Amino acid sequence: MVQGVGFSHHGADHAAISGIDVRIEPGEVLLITGPSGSGKSTLAKAVAGLLPRDTPGSWTGAVWLGEKLATTAPPAEVASRVGILFQDPASQLVMERAEDDVAFGLENRAWPLTEMRARVPEALEAVGLAGFERRRSSQLSGGEQQRLALAGVEAPRPGVLVLDEPSANLDPAGAAALFGRLAALKGERSATIVLVEHRADLAWPLADRVLALRPDGTVLDSGAPGEVLERSSDALAEAGIWLPASGARARSRSRTARRPAPVAIGGTATAPAGVAPARVAMRHVRFGYEPGIAVLRDVDLEVGVGERVAIVGRNGSGKSTLLRLIGGLLRPVSGSVEVDGQDPARIPSRRLAELVGYVFQDPELGFLADTVEEEVHLGLRTGDPAGGAAQPEAAVQLLTRLGLPLDRFGGRSPYRLSGGEQRRLSVATALVRRPRLLLLDEPTFGQDRRGWEGLVAILEELVEAGTTVLFATHDEAFADRIASRRIELVDGWVVADDGPAGDPPELSRSVGP
Repeated sequence: MVQGVGFSHHGADHAAISGIDVRIEPGEVLLITGPSGSGKSTLAKAVAGLLPRDTPGSWTGAVWLGEKLATTAPPAEVASRVGILFQDPASQLVMERAEDDVAFGLENRAWPLTEMRARVPEALEAVGLAGFERRRSSQLSGGEQQRLALAGVEAPRPGVLVLDEPSANLDPAGAAALFGRLAALKGERSATIVLVEHRADLAWPLADRVLALRPDGTVLDSGAPGEVLERSSDALAEAGIWLPASGARARSRSRTARRPAPVAIGGTATAPAGVAPARVAMRHVRFGYEPGIAVLRDVDLEVGVGERVAIVGRNGSGKSTLLRLIGGLLRPVSGSVEVDGQDPARIPSRRLAELVGYVFQDPELGFLADTVEEEVHLGLRTGDPAGGAAQPEAAVQLLTRLGLPLDRFGGRSPYRLSGGEQRRLSVATALVRRPRLLLLDEPTFGQDRRGWEGLVAILEELVEAGTTVLFATHDEAFADRIASRRIELVDGWVVADDGPAGDPPELSRSVGP
C-alpha cells in the first residue's frame, strides 16, 4: 500500500512524485503509466523500498509491504520480499557469466546449493535464455540482457515484482512471451506485480488497476483499467500516454502523409551545402565477441547515398553489432567495412564524429558532460563537415521540439533524466553535429506518444534532406514511417533485404552454417 508518497531528488527544483495513494491487493497487477519524466521510475523504486534509503532527497508518505513499513524495515528483509527490474537492465548485471548472475541473488538469500543448481537453468529457460548459462553477460544484446536481469529478479520467487519497462528492448515475440509469463504469474497469484510499461496493447489487458500520472508527478487517475479509460481517455491522450490500440492507429498512418515544415537542425534544414550523404559498404563481414560464438556471419551489403534502412530481427540477431561496425566502434574479424571508401575504425575520432552520428541503445554510453546544456554544446563544438559553425539557436529549437527545453532542462544532469528523456537527448546530441550518416539503435524505446511523434517528425525532415540513416528497431510503426528499405538479420545472417527504394524485393536467403 502506498500512502501520500512524495519525493524530490536532492537539488531538484520540483518534486518527482507527489501525493501518490494506491492500494494493491496480493496477487494483483498494478500498471503505472504516464508521460516521460512523470516519475514512474521514481515511484517504482519507492515501492521496492529503495527510496528514500538509497537516494538523497526529500521524502513524504509511507509504503507498506503487508504489515511492514518499507522505509524502516531492514534492507535485507525488504530485498527478500521485493524484486525490482530497473529500466537499464545492464546496471544490475554484476557477474561475468549468465548463470552466475542469476545465482547471485539466490546466494545472497542463502539458498542451498542443490536448489540453486536446479533453479538457475529453470529461471533462464522461463525468460527464453535456455542454454545461455556460460554466455558472458556484458556481450549479450540489449534484449538478452533485459531477459537475464529479469531471470535474476524472478529466480528467488519474491512476493512482489516491480518491473520498470521490462519489454523496452525486447523484440515483438519476446515481448509477447514476457507478458505471457506475467499472465501466468497473475493466474497463479504467486506474486504481486507493479508494472511500468509503454506497450499499452499488452499491458492494459493484464492490469487489475491502473495508476496514471501527470507530467508533474501527481495522480491523473487511478482505478480499474476500463473505468480509467472511460473517465479519462481524453486527458490521458492529451498527456501523451499510450492507450490500447494507439499503436495500431500509428501504424495506419501513411508515410506519405503531410509532414510539418522543416526546421533548422544545426543551422540548416538540409545536409550541409556541397557535402553528399555517406555511402556504406560491407564485404563478407564476420564478427564474434567470443571464440566459437559468431554474431555476424558473412554480411555483404551496400547502403546507397541518402537511403533510410531499417535493420530488423529478433534479440541477439546482430543488429547492434552491425551498427557498431559501421560506426567504427568495432573491427570485423574478417571482411571489410567502408564509409565513403574509408575504414571507419581508422578514421580520426574528430573526423568520425563529423561524418557519423551514433545513438546507442543505452543512451548513457554516449553522455560525456555534467549537464544537458553542456552535452549539447559538446556536439556543437565538433563543427561540421562543411567547415561552418552549427548555430546554438537551432540546437535550442531542436531540444524544445524534443520536449527538453533548455530553460527547464539545461542545468539538469543527463543521468538524472528519465529513460525517455535520455533517449531524446542522445538523438539531439547526434543531430546537432549535422552528420552525413546517422546510426540509431532502438531510437524510440521508452517513449511516450508525444516523444515518439516528435522524434518521428524530426527524423522525417532529416531523411528528406538526404542524410543516410540506418537504424535498428523493433518498432514496426517507426520502421513503416521512416524506412525506404528493410534488412532482416537472423542469427547473424542477412536473410532478407528488399533492396534500395524502387528495386524489386529479393527472396530471403536460407540460413546456412
